[in-house]
Amino acid sequence: MDIDTPPWLVHRRGTRRNVLLLCDHAGNQIPAELQQLGLDDDQRRRHIAWDPGALAVAQALSYVLDAELLGWRVSRLVADPNRAPDHADLILARSDDSFVPGNESLTEAERLRRLRDYHQPYHTAIESAVVARLASGETPLLVAIHSFEPVLVGVARPWRIGVLWKLSREPVAGVINALIEDGGPVGDNQPYDGRVALGYTLERHAISRGLPHILLEIRNDLIPDQHAAEAWAARIASALQRGEMLR
Repeated sequence: MDIDTPPWLVHRRGTRRNVLLLCDHAGNQIPAELQQLGLDDDQRRRHIAWDPGALAVAQALSYVLDAELLGWRVSRLVADPNRAPDHADLILARSDDSFVPGNESLTEAERLRRLRDYHQPYHTAIESAVVARLASGETPLLVAIHSFEPVLVGVARPWRIGVLWKLSREPVAGVINALIEDGGPVGDNQPYDGRVALGYTLERHAISRGLPHILLEIRNDLIPDQHAAEAWAARIASALQRGEMLR
């Protein structure tokens, strides 16, 4: 990744202004200046570096809904955009069972530089997109797309998809029910509890403004290719519609 490449991407502008799609862990690129953080190719392809399949689903959903998608092309190991600037897990020296040599003994100056060069521009882009919609009289629904591992520390995670919520289940209950109707286990605040781990992005850009929002986690072994990504995008769009989150 070239140092001049923006850390965020706009997949398409879309014409539907009342929906904004977000993909925090879309890519696993590491700026050349960081020398791959000392990781090998296999490590950079793993979930520790990004959310495999999430971007493909988000892009397909962008077409289905005709909505803008903003994504983070940089590996979460550079600086996790879904963590607050002062969060202890913003830059991990160890993720799961892997050490990240380039993040060990990080100086405060380097931490601040990564915030300035990578983390902040992504959130500035989201901020601009949200503010523009509010200024035009729209109340946008923010939809965050993530993926998760089917097994974590030896424990199987049976859910095909999970819906995370923080303040109240009620706004997303219809979507949960619609996904259940489509078949397969659906996580209700699983595989993570959104009440304690929804993440920085929706808290900053949606919850702080009282905007409608939803975070969806798709099991990554179910989205190995474009065909699967498009099928899941269609299911999600239908569930959002039937769950009355789309206007």
